[in-house]
Amino acid sequence: MSRLSSRLLTWYHKNKRTLPWRDHPDPYAVWVSEIMLQQTRVETVIPYFKRWMSVFPTIKKLAMASEQEVLNIWEGLGYYSRARNLHKAAKIVIDKHHGKLPHDVDDLRALPGIGRYTVGAIASMAFGMDEPSLDGNLRRVYSRLFDVTEPADSSGGEIILWELAAKYLPNGQAGDYNQALMDLGAMICVPRNPHCLICPLMRICKARQAGTQEERPVLKPKKRPPHFFQVAAVIVKGDRLLLAKRPSRGLLGGMWEFPNGRVVSKTGVEISPAKEVERVLSNSYPFKLRSKEALSIVQHTYTHFSVTVYPFICILVTDSKIKGLRWVRIEELDKFPMGRIDRQIARQVQSMGLNN
Repeated sequence: MSRLSSRLLTWYHKNKRTLPWRDHPDPYAVWVSEIMLQQTRVETVIPYFKRWMSVFPTIKKLAMASEQEVLNIWEGLGYYSRARNLHKAAKIVIDKHHGKLPHDVDDLRALPGIGRYTVGAIASMAFGMDEPSLDGNLRRVYSRLFDVTEPADSSGGEIILWELAAKYLPNGQAGDYNQALMDLGAMICVPRNPHCLICPLMRICKARQAGTQEERPVLKPKKRPPHFFQVAAVIVKGDRLLLAKRPSRGLLGGMWEFPNGRVVSKTGVEISPAKEVERVLSNSYPFKLRSKEALSIVQHTYTHFSVTVYPFICILVTDSKIKGLRWVRIEELDKFPMGRIDRQIARQVQSMGLNN
């Protein structure tokens, strides 16, 4: 065993975090946790994981659920394709693998939503296989330990980091080793102001020796994400509201939203938001409406863009049946999975006690 792995594992066995999916007897729990942890902090994931496992305690329960039930439980965690892929994969596991998460690495990789990193995490942690893993924490730790100058988010950097992850993997202890690196990255080798003086690997860390730990990992420069303006219509008929269902693929796939549209204007919607909601929605949907009352503006930042949404209470001037639209009672809104923007709008409506 290398100095790196021996020191790291000694530290881990004394300091490891207590997490609900660790030492869980069912590999399914490890799978769910690893999917949830993609691009999401541990403290955010824990309550979602507990709720998910209480509602879908087995792969079979998940496979039998509807997409809407799955998205409802996932709502608020973001990156909803993860939930849809878990659902699809559960059905495949039931149909092709007798309801058991496959041990074979190639079979795991063939499941929707499971890439190279997730395969390594599941194989090592759930099945005790000697497979390397490489999430965001591990990229940062390896970049500092070996003072990697290649951008960690480039193809060349990926090759270097995967080679390091495989080279120092201790035989028979890959699961603990991968989790130890994750804990080190979360607790000590943090993105800013790493706690080098209490790090068990300080004496062998090349970035620490060179004084470059704050400069690692190197990342490619990112363009400033664009900002968009949208209008949304809370269309009221008695005690019901009109919701639209998003396509199953793409951003917020399968989620419900208030009819909306993007405003194409160099000056945004500051000229006349009320007129914009009537114009934009009439162009996007085969009905006409009239705005009555402005609600509070909602803003949100996604991974690749940000958006400002101007919601309005509206009534229909002309009515038409359209696929993907559904009238919903106000008290039923919580049953329909929504993204953060539309959930904020729904909360505004519910607090108003709207009933025209």
